[in-house]
Amino acid sequence: MPSIAIVGAGPGMGLAIARTFGSRGYDVALIARNRAKLDDLVGRLTAEGITAAAFPADVLDHDALTQALKDAATRFGGIDVLEHSPAPSIGSMNLTSPSQTSPSDVQGWIDFLLHSAITATQAVLPAMREAGTGTLLFTNGAGSVDPIPMLGNVNPAQAALRNWVLNLHKELAGTGIQAAHVAIGVWIGAGGPPEIPTAEAEDIAPLYWDLHTQRDEAERVFTV
Repeated sequence: MPSIAIVGAGPGMGLAIARTFGSRGYDVALIARNRAKLDDLVGRLTAEGITAAAFPADVLDHDALTQALKDAATRFGGIDVLEHSPAPSIGSMNLTSPSQTSPSDVQGWIDFLLHSAITATQAVLPAMREAGTGTLLFTNGAGSVDPIPMLGNVNPAQAALRNWVLNLHKELAGTGIQAAHVAIGVWIGAGGPPEIPTAEAEDIAPLYWDLHTQRDEAERVFTV
């Protein structure tokens, strides 16, 4: 069976993407830091008839992330699709305006978003090149495209990730491997600020399947 590895899997977008691919016959590898939360997601997917397994790893630990993806490839006979969407808890986010941003305020986000994406890609891309097929999908905020002052330290890291993915898409053109960037411009689920539009993860997840199957777009921006 084909497989998808979801880096940064959680009960929102990660679960919705897992269901989107799993309901179409894909095995699902879930990678995140918290083993208990991953086991809960595996249980929910298993109850829906989707084959899933947990591979705990902190995306900031490059060796652990690489090993988790290698273990997932061993468990499922390879990784056909990589989806990268780590997201910190809201309470742990340190936000600064552009004028109040220091280099250290940006560095943590570069490590979290860009460096983890590069690490994950390096773990799966060689096998995809050998097979001549594969999909690499990277989730980001819409501030990567249209920055927001309150995210003065986050947006540069998001923009760096976007630039790298779009460049990767160009490099891989004609190889059979699709790389694409997803910029989400809504608050996912309930509980967001009243001025920000909302959408459910289940309404966003189908575009990942579109990017995987249509294979001709470098980017999708989701807004309402």
